[in-house]
Amino acid sequence: MSSIKRYFSAIAVMVALIGSGSAAADVKIGFLAGFTGPLNSLAPGMYKGAKLAAKHVNDQGGILDGQQLIMPSGDSTCSDVAAAVDAAIQLIQDEKVLAIVGPLCSGAAIAIYKNVTIPAGITVVSPSATSPAITSLDDGDLVFRVSPSDVYQGSIMARLLLSKGIKHIVVTYVDNEWGKGISAELSSAFEAAGGKVAGNMAHEEGKTDYHDVIRSLSASGVDTLVVLAYANGSGQTILRQAVDSGAFDQFVGGDGMASNTLIAAIGSDKLRGMIVTKPGAPDSTGSRVFNKYAWGSGLNPAGAFVGQSYDAAFLLALAIEKNGSADRSGIAKALRAVATAPGEVILPGEWAKAKALIKAGKAINYEGATGSLDFDKAGDVSGVIIEMGVNVREGSFIEFGQIK
Repeated sequence: MSSIKRYFSAIAVMVALIGSGSAAADVKIGFLAGFTGPLNSLAPGMYKGAKLAAKHVNDQGGILDGQQLIMPSGDSTCSDVAAAVDAAIQLIQDEKVLAIVGPLCSGAAIAIYKNVTIPAGITVVSPSATSPAITSLDDGDLVFRVSPSDVYQGSIMARLLLSKGIKHIVVTYVDNEWGKGISAELSSAFEAAGGKVAGNMAHEEGKTDYHDVIRSLSASGVDTLVVLAYANGSGQTILRQAVDSGAFDQFVGGDGMASNTLIAAIGSDKLRGMIVTKPGAPDSTGSRVFNKYAWGSGLNPAGAFVGQSYDAAFLLALAIEKNGSADRSGIAKALRAVATAPGEVILPGEWAKAKALIKAGKAINYEGATGSLDFDKAGDVSGVIIEMGVNVREGSFIEFGQIK
């Protein structure tokens, strides 16, 4: 057994012995995201989205018997698995959280789920971990997510590119669970629909020079480069070096690239015409209500995974209320009950209404910032994928709407 496996084995045993709930007056839901690492620019907006949900709970009578909903955070880094595991343990053991929103990235999420939260019986809802590998986890129905799997995003990206007349692409992806998953799904769907993937290369996160990857992919003569990586990490470096090389005319990115820091670092003029996809929200009553609340609190609802973070936190709060106690057991079952029809519709911000209905023994059905969130057997949702482009004048990404 390797040293890292021995480390995780010891962690799993220790976490399994941690108490079943919180004895403190406050009710705590943890929040895990990569506050440092290659997606650190996304984490603050996501955390604000989740804390907005907690504010709605606390401003409308609190949770359970009037307790405050507190949301301590941990840094899952997106790149350091051991640090991610340690952050999860601290939330469970030291903060005594009942459930967790997160993590942000799939690799950290899978490590945390396998080695910490599943052994401890902790229900988790990730706003943003989209690897297809999460679907098949043996999780005891404790792992949920409110963004669609990359099985879906990959196929939608393929359809979008072909609809724009892009029939040949080359792809580079960060060599982790997320990168491998979305690259495989995109490539399979693209070629099944008649496109050609002329090159597909993994790359290591954290390097300063990716010219070898760029040269190898550009040798195909294809002018469209798809970068499936992170806006504050390898994705930014590869894109900058690819732009400077002049080897490609068209750039495409997945949700890991959907950060305005990418545009600020490279320049909007240089990224004119770039295509990016990300999980988003349909035009629904729930999304319109959330957008109003978000703008009112100084939060951009179009930020990557902001609405999903609100939904994850609000859903867990509803599940704890439905479960009726500050105990971890039963939260997952209650989560399915509050997220699924039949039941009276609850929109973002309608905590007092939901609390009263639950107290009266009536069923509720949360329709959130990102639409209907009916979990399937694996804890996945269907969701929607949004097309984004670069607003050159503003130096920011702009949403073009749901990809049909």
